[in-house]
Amino acid sequence: MRLGEPARMQAAINITPLVDVVLVLLIIFMVMAPQMRKGPDVNLPNTTKPNSQGDERGRILVSIDDSGGLWINDQAVAAEHFDETLRAAVGAESNPKIVIRGDAKLNFREVREVMVAIEQAGFRGVGLIAKRTGAEGK
Repeated sequence: MRLGEPARMQAAINITPLVDVVLVLLIIFMVMAPQMRKGPDVNLPNTTKPNSQGDERGRILVSIDDSGGLWINDQAVAAEHFDETLRAAVGAESNPKIVIRGDAKLNFREVREVMVAIEQAGFRGVGLIAKRTGAEGK
């Protein structure tokens, strides 16, 4: 640039602010994703073995809270309408995976009653979710 010449504009795009915003959004989603669970808060029983809870895609989550209330995914369900609501939640799924999250304060009898209700609704192979001993979270 010489004295007296008009300054030329540079047509370069600065992508640093874009990258900063995308990284911040990524971190926010990574922190919030574990807290976006379906169903009510349930205090899971402790166990020493479960390394993996399996794949969450295509599974129906049946929760039993500490007062014995039933939930399918994130909807509270009356016990008398449980089988119809479960069939509606499964929909056209060819091989549904039904998993039970029972509160640690429950007797196993209450969890077994829900397992029997799921069997009577026509579904086989119910899974149970437990919390690994020493694991953080709910």
